[in-house]
Amino acid sequence: MNRLSTILSVILAACLKADAFQLQKNRRVVLKASSGATGCGGSSRSHYQYNMVATNSNSNSAASTNSAASNTWSPDSWRNKKASQMPVYEDQEELQQAVAKLRKCSPLVFAGEVRQLSDALARATQGQGFLLMGGDCAEAFEEFHVDKVRDTFRVLLQMALVLCFGSALPIIKVGRMAGQFAKPRSEPDEVRQGVALPSYRGDIINSDAFTPQARRNNPNNMVEAYHQSAQTLNILRAFASGGYADISRLHAWNLDFVEQTDEGSRYRKLATKVDESLRFMKAIGLDTSSAEFKKTDFYTAHESLLLEYEEALTRQDSTTGRWYDCSAHMLWVGERTRDLDGAHLEFARGVHNPIGVKVSDKCTPEELIRIIEKINPNNVPGKIVVIVRMGAEKLRTNLPGLIRGIQREGKSVLWISDPVHGNTYKTASGYKTRDFDRIRSELRAFFDVHDDMGTHPGGVHLEMTGEDVTECVGGISDVTEASLADRYKTFCDPRLNGAQALELAFLISERMRRRTGLPPIE
Repeated sequence: MNRLSTILSVILAACLKADAFQLQKNRRVVLKASSGATGCGGSSRSHYQYNMVATNSNSNSAASTNSAASNTWSPDSWRNKKASQMPVYEDQEELQQAVAKLRKCSPLVFAGEVRQLSDALARATQGQGFLLMGGDCAEAFEEFHVDKVRDTFRVLLQMALVLCFGSALPIIKVGRMAGQFAKPRSEPDEVRQGVALPSYRGDIINSDAFTPQARRNNPNNMVEAYHQSAQTLNILRAFASGGYADISRLHAWNLDFVEQTDEGSRYRKLATKVDESLRFMKAIGLDTSSAEFKKTDFYTAHESLLLEYEEALTRQDSTTGRWYDCSAHMLWVGERTRDLDGAHLEFARGVHNPIGVKVSDKCTPEELIRIIEKINPNNVPGKIVVIVRMGAEKLRTNLPGLIRGIQREGKSVLWISDPVHGNTYKTASGYKTRDFDRIRSELRAFFDVHDDMGTHPGGVHLEMTGEDVTECVGGISDVTEASLADRYKTFCDPRLNGAQALELAFLISERMRRRTGLPPIE
């Protein structure tokens, strides 16, 4: 092994070992039962409260307080604002019964886990981490299966290993899973052959079948979504801590991927370097079969769209007095719901979860600054993730101004790219799809802008699946417009398949190598 390979090996070993150490340090979260834990207490706020003791309570992000907001904000204060993209329920009594059931349910995630993610994101804002977000456009009840959860989780871990090697940074892994059910819609109704019915807004609200009964907004779907999310989280936690994340296993799966590529391809060369690093780690005495190399941290996120659901799962941490939305570790606010005086930003400003803000070319620097000041007035690192979705050319034109505005005001944000949403089009045969080359072009533009600005390209956000679907054209899997019909399964927008997502990870890894000053792999 030459000197360069040795240096790379040490970098990878240190990076993965540090990630494993942080995992062990923050692993244990202890729950304590209280009279209000299930929402049965007599206090008007008891249905939000639960007790929690977390070993990582000395979190930097826990220092964040919003004294002004804490006096005026409550989990239901969003009801005083205009709520966009919210369903109208015809039976209010049925709605209240469903919400009451959710308030009695256990939290899906816990404050200690959220603080751990906030700390990792805070480090990433300083250039000491890279955020990988991925998962389904929208989860569906009928599509739920342990194998599908496992396959997407596996691909995300494979991507993380490749990105870790290329960037020499810890990779923060967040799945669009265990709650990504609701979807915004451009039109309230859908018309087919002259028949108008309410639009399908995701399984947590109504159903996809084009019938009046299916398209009825059913509040009981929220309860079903909660229980499916609980199952998904159980599966993810078992895989994350039960040995499925073994680093050697991940590398073996990546080798299966590169077998599909041409002899001498860039992917094979990069995989060879990773293999050399693993061999070096073993040679110097690092036991890659130990627990530290078989476990990983994995978090969940979804769009905070259905506020009835989010409010019902918001809890107050008795150790800090702070509020957390316990439906997910991280939430994001979409392009259609980030009105400055709207209900969604009102809700987001009061919870202590990390908040993503999706921005397109329509967002001005002034608007973005006002949004950030509303959600994060104390400028706490790790609180705000700006998710950029513009298309390559618009990104090159508009992103520099946003970055300059944030720099001028001294705001702490993590910039990540969503290269998928801005590159959707409909084929002549009627299929909605996305082109791999356009996605790659937007990612390249994102990195180019940050190189020019001297800022940190902090992550990537992808709609993808571990399944071998044919929904996006191009890439190593060679999906064409003619083959889209072969395995087009999405309930909403087209997703990258596992091979396409992993190919992007290899491309990003190569780009990150250049940022670290390492030469391209020859």
